[in-house]
Amino acid sequence: MAQMTEIQLRTWLAHRMKGTFPATCSTGKPSLPKAGGDLRIPCPVLEDYPTMQWLMRFRILRGIHKSFHIFHPAPRQVCRQSSSGLRAPRWSDHDTPEEFNFASSVLDYWAQMEKEGKRGSETALWWVNGQGDEVKWSFREISDLTRRTANVFTQACGLQQGDHLALILPRVPEWWLVTVGCIRTGIVFIPGTTQLTAKDIMYRLQASKAKAIVTIDTLAPMVDSVASECPTLRTKLLVSDHNREGWLDFRSLIRSASPNHTCIKSKTWDPMVIFFTSGTTGLPKMAKHSHGLALKSCLSSSRKVFQLKTSDILWCMSDPGWILALVGCLLEPWTAGSTLFVHHLAQLDPKAIVQVLFKYPITQFLAAPGVFRMILQERFANLRFPTLEHCCTGGEALLPEEHEQWRRHTGLLLHELYGQSETGMTCGVFRGMNIKLGSMGKAISPFDIQIIDDKGNILPPNAEGNIGIRMKPIRPPGLFMYYENNPKETAKVECGDFYNTGDRATMDAEGYLWFLGRDDDIINASGYRIGPAEVENALAEHPAVAESAVVSSPDPKRGEVVKAFIVLNPEFLSHDKDQLTKDLQQHVKSVTAPYKYPRKVEFVLKLPKTTTGKIKRSDLRKKEFGGMSSGKKTEPTPRLRQISGVPQFPQ
Repeated sequence: MAQMTEIQLRTWLAHRMKGTFPATCSTGKPSLPKAGGDLRIPCPVLEDYPTMQWLMRFRILRGIHKSFHIFHPAPRQVCRQSSSGLRAPRWSDHDTPEEFNFASSVLDYWAQMEKEGKRGSETALWWVNGQGDEVKWSFREISDLTRRTANVFTQACGLQQGDHLALILPRVPEWWLVTVGCIRTGIVFIPGTTQLTAKDIMYRLQASKAKAIVTIDTLAPMVDSVASECPTLRTKLLVSDHNREGWLDFRSLIRSASPNHTCIKSKTWDPMVIFFTSGTTGLPKMAKHSHGLALKSCLSSSRKVFQLKTSDILWCMSDPGWILALVGCLLEPWTAGSTLFVHHLAQLDPKAIVQVLFKYPITQFLAAPGVFRMILQERFANLRFPTLEHCCTGGEALLPEEHEQWRRHTGLLLHELYGQSETGMTCGVFRGMNIKLGSMGKAISPFDIQIIDDKGNILPPNAEGNIGIRMKPIRPPGLFMYYENNPKETAKVECGDFYNTGDRATMDAEGYLWFLGRDDDIINASGYRIGPAEVENALAEHPAVAESAVVSSPDPKRGEVVKAFIVLNPEFLSHDKDQLTKDLQQHVKSVTAPYKYPRKVEFVLKLPKTTTGKIKRSDLRKKEFGGMSSGKKTEPTPRLRQISGVPQFPQ
């Protein structure tokens, strides 16, 4: 491309700031005006280019085009030009279609709107990383690329509808191509986090009987080390700039694949995806979902949660291995025709996250509570993000004090969501809904949520029980089908007419749900049942506590006692730990029932967390009880000092 003169460059910038031409395209680079023509950034469709030319415009070849960094982000009204007259396709809450496929019913719908000129070629996927690389794809481009991906799977790999494919990728654009390519073909994909070990990978490949795997070069050696123990695995696809013996080059295959593909006519209840559960009480189970999971995001009531518009830019920070990534990083934004923003962060860095929220015109932000907590702990001077309008969080309960701090610093409310691998988004605080601090909102239709006892009987308002989702006489879309190859575990969670989530909560008379903890997180101390959130909320009110995690700990007299792992605020690090422990214990006694106070307190430098910032209480609990079974004390986290109010087990 010819170089722009200074005058042309200024003209281009003036047009951009006035919004007289599309401010974005797949390359992010300006082009020179033709003689007698106006200044534009063309957004060509794929079929307008020979294969090698258009491939140079995408991340799937070797290089990523740099964004035009000399400009600051355009004002919100420029960056978020939209087809305001268009509305996302919707289905009735109680009229489940016989056939549904997200790729053909939703993505191809938006692509067709672009093709017919009823919608501008706005960005569907906006991907960046910390090195200044950038990718922007429209729905037409995603439609083309995912058709090619579908052909790679069925033609080059010989996979068929119903086959299983393991998908272990970080936040790279190919994750979205593989996911939608599988949906187009009916191949059941199985996402996994890149934090998996070789043992984890082997277990997942063996249990799922996966015939193919897609991953990156850093994980390929792990796969090779266990492949001989996985008899069904026959195809290995590598997303990398380098070749590896025994692996197919995914990017090269995409380059040569045909863009012509006919999407399968999948039944709504046909299998679509499998998520491995966390495995807190045993080996991870395989929660198998139908295409109904994707349909749920298209239902009218589900659209009320985020109330996304085509002009919105959503940043969801979920790890690609979890169900929230599929729902929040694909189904929800693309159903609405919104832009999905993705930042390939190498690690959770609150400073980097804040910089991104200032730099890019993000309007909605979804992240784990730990992310918001980390941002608040940094005590930034300014958190008034110029374009941010709505914030959501899920994964664990946020403390009322954290809600208030976020509102005070940002001017925005935090809306809580709740869900599981088996359910997707189950309940939440909808945008515009009255917020009751500490509550995780109301049920998201078509889920009928009730608090039930162990026999499936519905309990009265404010009674503690299990969160149940009605599954009879009609199973709602979005609820998992069953645990693959595990009818015994499937039967365990069927409780009368309900699916028993195993989470404890109460529901008030208005339908607001109040989370108490996982059934296995509940602490049973001398016959008293104590939810960890109750104690953590009390501790958070003390100025010394930055964050805490409460778990059960073995005790020779009481069976279990409450133990608190506490991260101190910096100004309290030098305080006497014995006295501080007593102060904290007395504080909890004064703000909640005395029997809930932590009899054991351990001050730690940090708490174990998932890649998305969620506190891993199960790790702390396992180490507590592991110390009892082994007869040796285990170190759960980097320690400052262990304080205990009761005798310890022999060390």
